[in-house]
Amino acid sequence: MAYETGPGANGPGRNRPGGTRPEANGPRGSAPGTTRVKAAAALVLGWVALLWVLEFADTASGHALDTYGITPRDPAELRDIVPAAFLHFGFDHLAANTVPLLLLGFIAAISGIRCFLAVTAVIILASGLGVWLFAPGNSLTAGASGVVFGLFGYLLVRGFADRRPLYVIVGLVVAFFYGSMLWGVLPTASGVSWQGHLFGLLGGVLAAFLFRTRRGPAPVEGLRR
Repeated sequence: MAYETGPGANGPGRNRPGGTRPEANGPRGSAPGTTRVKAAAALVLGWVALLWVLEFADTASGHALDTYGITPRDPAELRDIVPAAFLHFGFDHLAANTVPLLLLGFIAAISGIRCFLAVTAVIILASGLGVWLFAPGNSLTAGASGVVFGLFGYLLVRGFADRRPLYVIVGLVVAFFYGSMLWGVLPTASGVSWQGHLFGLLGGVLAAFLFRTRRGPAPVEGLRR
């Protein structure tokens, strides 16, 4: 139980249950929710901007960065699992990932930046390892598609893992708008890494349970031992 202490021993504010100082909510009393939304937006916009900068650099260098894609079952290629998630094979490839990455990433990041970064790390590793293990031997895979599918899977099941009705509703809305993505985990199109999609999705589901934050019963105000 929180207590606010005033400037004097017997001054106002001493031993006032549940009190908080104005600056506790950020500069000039800014709402924590607003700060969290701004941080989430800045992070996701910065991330997507980095992807575009990298693709411009790749094009200018004659696609030299494409070598950081994943070649399956080569032990030396394990180090490319992370950079491959930030690279694309052309601007059309990147443009197709940009909007869902912005929307799904922003929704996921609102809940907390540290959790979002941990979730994304699990998705990147799961998607990359899936490609490394199961993609055709003569292929080269890169792109943020696995992350997009992972964020979709994370948002879809997070509410059930956390047992929070609001997150369940968010998941249903995401499913309504992006449910057709699930066809992408099937080997129906040549030149598309369904392995990255499938294992990214599974990584997102795994992350939802690894980082679940169930809330216990609310404390009863006024009770002290």
